[in-house]
Amino acid sequence: MIAIIDYKMGNLFSIYNGIKKAGGEPVLVDGSAVARLREADGIVIPGVGAFGDGVKNFKVFEDVFFEMLRSGTPVLGICLGMQMFFESSEESGGHGLSVLKGSVVRLPSDVTTPHMGWNSLRILKETPILGGIKDGDYFYFVHSYHCIPEDARCVVAVTDYGGTVVAVIQEKNVYATQFHPEKSGRKGLRVLENFVRVCRS
Repeated sequence: MIAIIDYKMGNLFSIYNGIKKAGGEPVLVDGSAVARLREADGIVIPGVGAFGDGVKNFKVFEDVFFEMLRSGTPVLGICLGMQMFFESSEESGGHGLSVLKGSVVRLPSDVTTPHMGWNSLRILKETPILGGIKDGDYFYFVHSYHCIPEDARCVVAVTDYGGTVVAVIQEKNVYATQFHPEKSGRKGLRVLENFVRVCRS
């Protein structure tokens, strides 16, 4: 079972359908059923919207989420979900979840924001969720801010949009994509299939 955390940020049904197509058993978990996270083989934090609102809405899930994270349960953050893993953001200020050290900053002023469209990946190192994905494969992005990890060793793939943008991260059982795999066609489905496989291993 893969729990998709419903913290009222973005369209959950695309990722629900994506996980289902990828062979997983998705379950939406909202604030009234937080304990269900303990049943999960994997957890997905999707998200579209403002950093501050996301962190605020996530509060009710934090205790059980961190319990599962410490137990080694695979976690996948997508777009805003990825950004919330960091300590802080220039967007609406405040503190993130501090799963990873680093910050989230606005894209350069000389590019159009939000960055909305297809961009290719440059893969820096192997990670289970990029199995079968090649350098140059395209994925769909929608964001105005990007992540700056303190330790670049967690960065496994980047893209270019007015400079280098971190696109995929792995740190132990923490996985994250700045792009939306559920909106990225066949290649995005492959990423979700890989995450389902990680959750089963």
